[in-house]
Amino acid sequence: MVFWIELLIAGLVSGLVIGLVALSITLVFGIARFPNAATGDTMTLGAYGALAGHAATGSMLIGGAIGALGGAAVGLAAYALVFRRLSNRSTVALLVASIGIGFIIRAGLSLAFGHTQQVFQVPLVRPWRFQGVRIHPNDLRLAATAIASLAVVFATLYLTPIGRRMRAVADDPALARVSGISPVRVMVALWLLAGAVAAVAGVILGLRTVVSPEMGWEMLLPGFAAAILGGIGNPAGAVVAGLIIGIAQEMATPVVGFTYKIALSFVVMLVVLLVRPRGLFGRVEGVR
Repeated sequence: MVFWIELLIAGLVSGLVIGLVALSITLVFGIARFPNAATGDTMTLGAYGALAGHAATGSMLIGGAIGALGGAAVGLAAYALVFRRLSNRSTVALLVASIGIGFIIRAGLSLAFGHTQQVFQVPLVRPWRFQGVRIHPNDLRLAATAIASLAVVFATLYLTPIGRRMRAVADDPALARVSGISPVRVMVALWLLAGAVAAVAGVILGLRTVVSPEMGWEMLLPGFAAAILGGIGNPAGAVVAGLIIGIAQEMATPVVGFTYKIALSFVVMLVVLLVRPRGLFGRVEGVR
């Protein structure tokens, strides 16, 4: 029982990371109307930004902030240089462009940092024990960081004027434009937010595991699976689905092994597409 409880705790932390990735994907899809395949590599950039910032300043807080700002900057640059120019093109064109941006980010990181796996130089902390269950303090801190990031995103969406404008554009872009809402401002806010969220997910993942140029690419499938499972375009559904997939992956580790547990995301995505294409949380919709 202790073993399964520890797997459940690990799954919750992993699920929060997947939920952040899925949230970034579903925000872009809900408002910009295309799947952003560069999300994973934006994660990686955030992790490397935090790694460099932490090495330079010795502060994990400053390093994490640098990583988040780097992700936001890349998201905004991608919109200004590529996606805005392709806004009248098909979804396939935007998807292919996002794949290209992802490859460019990954290649740049490989040239700058190499392919060797790197780790954050943080102090080792002994796990706490409760009734024989080991709980690592760092996992609790990372989970708290993920929850705080989710709270900021949802507060932005539901409690701020720009959030209301984003939801209006997601519901009906033409009506929002007629109502005087500037689509450019909304898109700028969207890409800043989506880039920062993906980068925070990368920082958390890098702290839990290792940092490498391929780390974000490997998280892209679970992120898309969670976005589809939660109902693409549904932010709350993406987070809940991320938790479900994270827990399912960790609980399946004793059966399928660590290497193949990610295949569970693919299975979940296929089953949902075949049985309930609209996801577990209702119809496909914009950010509401």
